[in-house]
Amino acid sequence: MASINDNFLKLKAGYLFPEIGRRVAAYAEANPDKASQLIRCGIGDVTEPLPLAVREAMHKAVDELGCRDTFRGYGPEQGYDFLRKAVADNAYAGLDISADDIFVSDGSKCDTGNILDIFGKGNTIAITDPVYPVYVDTNVMIGNTGDADESGRYEGLVYLECNAENNFVPAIPEEKVDIVYLCYPNNPTGASATREQLQAWVDYALKNDTIILYDAAYEAFIQDPDVPKSIYEIEGAKNCALEFRSFSKNGGFTGVRCGYIVIPETVTGTSSTGEKVAIKKLWSRRTSTKFNGASYPVQRGAEAVYSEEGKKQVQELITHYMGNAKLLREACTEIGLKVFGGENAPYVWVACPEGVTSWDMFDKMLEEANVVITPGSGFGAAGEGYFRISAFNSRENVEEVCRRLKTHLA
Repeated sequence: MASINDNFLKLKAGYLFPEIGRRVAAYAEANPDKASQLIRCGIGDVTEPLPLAVREAMHKAVDELGCRDTFRGYGPEQGYDFLRKAVADNAYAGLDISADDIFVSDGSKCDTGNILDIFGKGNTIAITDPVYPVYVDTNVMIGNTGDADESGRYEGLVYLECNAENNFVPAIPEEKVDIVYLCYPNNPTGASATREQLQAWVDYALKNDTIILYDAAYEAFIQDPDVPKSIYEIEGAKNCALEFRSFSKNGGFTGVRCGYIVIPETVTGTSSTGEKVAIKKLWSRRTSTKFNGASYPVQRGAEAVYSEEGKKQVQELITHYMGNAKLLREACTEIGLKVFGGENAPYVWVACPEGVTSWDMFDKMLEEANVVITPGSGFGAAGEGYFRISAFNSRENVEEVCRRLKTHLA
């Protein structure tokens, strides 16, 4: 009989967002008269159409595939040169990141999980709490943890608590860790990290031979010019950090799928014999073995994000979603709730009314306001007592959500 990976049995319940979907589906089935009134502000899925520049580039690429002279089959697993160069020249201009440092994928969610393939057992891994669930669950799946306790925290992980007191940017750990996950602008709290805070993390990493896995999927939403958009703006980061980015939220690629990881040559790990090994070399080998590359039309669409028209159209999307975030922040503040985020990120992180748990708040919003939000406890033990509202929606829906908040929570 085939044995299974018992680590999967350690996972608590279902992945957060499918669990939300299950509860919403059950509610809609039990209340068919209210199903059409549901407004979904839970999962961070974009709602507005792909930018015209992207659509035109993808149409052209598809037409190329219809002609023998311009047809393309397998592409380079690491990504086409045209997209890698566009990313380097635009997203990393002036930061000494080369096209060769960039590996194109089908999204940063996959990359943040798959990166564990190239790290060995026995690493001490630090994770912020609350946190994007993929970081935790993939470590559980690969066997880097023990069992979870009653709060849902797994033995073997170092949890860095984020709370209102530290503005949801955790303190540097006193102990040495080998790998640390950081996400700024943060999902779920919407918090951003200052240049000084990131410099402290880089200094810690360099001192302790720590690798920073830096998720910058929401960098395009930063409004404050003093907030770094890339970890590589920080001195020394090229020697200790990998950066994950995505076209999902800025370019609307949640259904199209495209992202990338940046790995400078100077970031290294240590083999069992003590040899320094370039992470970039290992990731390239892993990519060539397990991935056939993002599709040609998708990569042409991603390239168009950096065209003159593409940049304008992407900025319009960002302005739209951040306008939604502003409305949601104001509505929650008006009814007396304590609000975080929503200023440099498309998520609004809200403290539940006193005595109300995160999942109680989920049920209250669903049943009374017909609005789907995300319970904070789904992001970790420190997320209890909060809920997240996504600004990814139409303006009409967001205005209606604000009205319902004032009606049912005031």
